[in-house]
Amino acid sequence: MTSADTSAPTSAPTSPQTPTRSAALVLEDGTTFRGRAYGASGTTFGEIVFSTGMTGYQETLTDPSYHRQIVVMTAPHVGNTGVNDEDPESGRIWVSGYVVRDPARRVSSWRARRSLGEELAAQGVVGISDIDTRALTRRLREEGTMRAGIFSGDDLVRGGYPRPVEELVAEVQASPQMKGANLAGEVSTKEAYTVEPSGEHAGQTPVATVVAVDLGIKAMTPARLAERGVRVVVVPQSSTIDDVLGVFADLPDDAPRGVFFSNGPGDPGAAGHEVELLRAVLDRGIPFFGICFGNQLLGRALGYGTYKLGYGHRGINQPVLDRTTAKVEVTAHNHGFAVDAPVVDDAGAPAVSQAPHDGGRYGRVVVSHVGLNDQVVEGLTCLDLPAFSVQYHPEAAAGPHDAAYLFDRFVGLLTNPAAWPPALKTQNNTEENH
Repeated sequence: MTSADTSAPTSAPTSPQTPTRSAALVLEDGTTFRGRAYGASGTTFGEIVFSTGMTGYQETLTDPSYHRQIVVMTAPHVGNTGVNDEDPESGRIWVSGYVVRDPARRVSSWRARRSLGEELAAQGVVGISDIDTRALTRRLREEGTMRAGIFSGDDLVRGGYPRPVEELVAEVQASPQMKGANLAGEVSTKEAYTVEPSGEHAGQTPVATVVAVDLGIKAMTPARLAERGVRVVVVPQSSTIDDVLGVFADLPDDAPRGVFFSNGPGDPGAAGHEVELLRAVLDRGIPFFGICFGNQLLGRALGYGTYKLGYGHRGINQPVLDRTTAKVEVTAHNHGFAVDAPVVDDAGAPAVSQAPHDGGRYGRVVVSHVGLNDQVVEGLTCLDLPAFSVQYHPEAAAGPHDAAYLFDRFVGLLTNPAAWPPALKTQNNTEENH
């Protein structure tokens, strides 16, 4: 058992954001970090993961994809911009726990309405601060993500004495694992709602109508489509193909339409309903775009496998190669699972494979985007169907705007399907027509 004591000196200045309440972070392998309670006091469990973003913590906290995860921030100083009412990506904080090294002692943004510590406490999010997050991150990189628990305040003692670490470890090991978890239904909207075209398209006839299946959707995603003149009807995870087709029932026969699958939490291997819905969409030739969890579900619908990454990709600084432009983009990621599809052929060129499902009835598929850190599949493009996906977050909330073009690509697919698919470019920038 490894133990790390990162408690701050008792003489350190304190504030409402850095209270002097004891807390312990316990990993399922017995590794223990001791620090101060941050946010709410109590006990929480979840899969512990780290995020490398230096900004955008408010968007991270409110991303439903982090449901049942304890998030470690690798940036050492967190909370200086506080919390505002404009940047949340959903109606609540979804992380099950929060780990920071040095929480800001005061808010330094004119947009802030309250401190991060106050917001965590108000929403009952148990966190810990003043621990060596670099050592913790190295541990997770070496051993992989695992279950963890944060214990603070009265939950660290029993009968006036500290609880044995072995007892805390046992509780962590009894908590649910992420592998096999079907979580999208827990974060999805319960009722359908519509986001109308905005900006210069406000009040105009939509250029297309898109049904967005909410698997943990972020608010900025339908907003990005609405900015491009698309009417977005967001529907629950439990929707059927009849529900989807019902949205299109009153449209003229030639009106552009499509289906979008959002990001979301959990194991794609457990999302049987969503995979069958997507196959029904593909069978009807409806244009499709998926991101993050939606990319994994497209992979599964096409017959490819998915697998759990050692420690995943989380942050707003992940380099990805778009093989259709031969450009490298810096992207925002949050995923712990990936699609198992051929990336290159024997000659080292982009591999074109036959989708394995049902004897290859969905035709040819190419990995259109590749992660440059580890060659993980970061996007799929169907060559014989109007469908594509990426593993990351092009809505850029929070994150760089390099991938915003993907929404334009989707609108292009909706309005001009005859131009599909986009040609790939090899390293010498010659087009490969498939």
